[in-house]
Amino acid sequence: MNFETLKPQVETIISETNKTTDERLLSICQLLERHIDYYNWVGFYFADSDKKELHLGPYVGEPTDHTVIPFGKGICGQVALSNQNFVVPDVAAQDNYIACSITVKAEIVVPIFVNGKNIGQIDIDSNTADPFTEADERFLEFVCTQVAQLL
Repeated sequence: MNFETLKPQVETIISETNKTTDERLLSICQLLERHIDYYNWVGFYFADSDKKELHLGPYVGEPTDHTVIPFGKGICGQVALSNQNFVVPDVAAQDNYIACSITVKAEIVVPIFVNGKNIGQIDIDSNTADPFTEADERFLEFVCTQVAQLL
């Protein structure tokens, strides 16, 4: 399924006001993981700016021990500081990578902004080497803009 087909489905999930924020975030994770073959782990991390930590929110995929990530550590922690998308085509070549699973080959992290402040991010791991394109970045920016409406 292509990204343009998924966009209205993301919008529909966001608009389901009878569900909690976490239920809607989990539905987005499930949608992406189910319809994009190379999205093998999809989850959200949210910032605790006072503690300078990210806390794991809803996700789908293999369980992870990384429920709290200090700002600056790993790809997610770097995005918390840089406020920039981070695409890692080969996690083995990345010095500051936190390994979640030996099957993960690539990662993409896109920040979520509310009123100009980075409040969290979507994190996607892939078991496929170098799968992410600019189209993934633009689509995930769209997803994050939609998610920002909930927060």
